[in-house]
Amino acid sequence: MNDSSHKIEQIIEQVEQVIVGKRRVIELSLTALFAGGHVLIEDVPGVGKTMLVRALAKSLDTTFQRIQFTPDLLPSDVTGVSVFNPDSRKFEFRPGPIMGNIILADEINRTAPRTQAALLEGMAENSVTVDGTTYPLAEPFFVMATQNPIEYEGTYALPEAQLDRFLFKITMGYPTKAEEVELLDGERSSVVLSSVQTVIHSDELVELKKMSQKVTLSDELKSYIVELSQATRQHQAITLGASPRATIALMKAVKSFAFVSGRNFVTPDDIKYLAPFVFGHRLILTANALYNGIKPEQVIHDILSDLAVPIEKGALNE
Repeated sequence: MNDSSHKIEQIIEQVEQVIVGKRRVIELSLTALFAGGHVLIEDVPGVGKTMLVRALAKSLDTTFQRIQFTPDLLPSDVTGVSVFNPDSRKFEFRPGPIMGNIILADEINRTAPRTQAALLEGMAENSVTVDGTTYPLAEPFFVMATQNPIEYEGTYALPEAQLDRFLFKITMGYPTKAEEVELLDGERSSVVLSSVQTVIHSDELVELKKMSQKVTLSDELKSYIVELSQATRQHQAITLGASPRATIALMKAVKSFAFVSGRNFVTPDDIKYLAPFVFGHRLILTANALYNGIKPEQVIHDILSDLAVPIEKGALNE
């Protein structure tokens, strides 16, 4: 774990050269990457979403592709298209931008549902189908999608089944006053993306992903995760609770987060910390809860405060 922890810390340090004061977001992004999941970032423009993804891709020596979603974007603009070659008299596949390692899906809610589905099929199946032929996607394959929570004109909200494809829904947030001053002082602004150094290569990243899922998760904590999921299905403010797929997603996420944190075991605090990011976008609240301005994250925190934190057997013997 020591060598891998050192490399993870180096990755974070490289990205922090470009992104000021966002260690939490960087750690969550790496957590999702190692867990084999994807991230939806919902935030206003200009807070560094694109730079975060580009810096992360460079530190990992992976191919980066950016897809700017617009109302006229077609599914073939994402997946690729078969083009007839007059010389060979055959159709040849021209891969689209989804055939990369780290994909930035910018303003995903600005395109039509069928184009959204082309990306989300790849996220779910790790492959795309064009003209009846299935093409596997690169490994690793990681999508960070963005959407603006303020503008609704000309947007297509992601349905719940598609939101479920994202492991985390997070926000970048505005920088603090000190961090924003640092952005203006010239010293920080002189650090450009080209200064980000490669820490690991893609084959090493694949190995780290495997290692992250070997982190120990006790039976007591597995039961705690299931109790949390079931509690969301019974809460009076929730119409649709967490699915079994969400339960599995939380399990993978907490293992990966412990790995990113330099531990080979999961703690109850890992589950409490990640539950809002994993479950928040998967829950549907009642009309009354929405009318009263209640957020899914508030409900999750309420459920967590009511659940008894498990005491592991090993702790009783100490």
